[in-house]
Amino acid sequence: MKTIGLILGLVFSSLVATAQDNKGVTITVVIENVLSDEGIIMGALHTEQTFMKGPGVVNQQVDAAKGEVTLTFENVEKGSFALMLLHDVNNNQRMDFEANGMPKENYATSGETTFGPPSFAGAQFNVVDEDLEFKIRF
Repeated sequence: MKTIGLILGLVFSSLVATAQDNKGVTITVVIENVLSDEGIIMGALHTEQTFMKGPGVVNQQVDAAKGEVTLTFENVEKGSFALMLLHDVNNNQRMDFEANGMPKENYATSGETTFGPPSFAGAQFNVVDEDLEFKIRF
């Protein structure tokens, strides 16, 4: 009888632990206009503190595929974020630049599209209670 109680206790504990893993929302990002199958597509969710300063608070990558690629960020907690995306064609885990400082590889951010470096304020969105989906074009 003690064995059955122990087993039921373990099963209940694992169910509670699993339920707690699913806090937050899912953010699905569909990247359109991927120009080649070479390299990888890198995506990062940034806070204002990490934006344009290195890795995001959550990072994803997927093999590049000409046309359209999807990245999924799961269990994202409430807060203000910005998306940064890069088609890393040569798979060196960073953005490459021309001699004049212009990017060699395609990139995009959430929010407004501007000339010059992106800003957190322009790319910012809020995560609340519902799943989000973005369509972003390179």
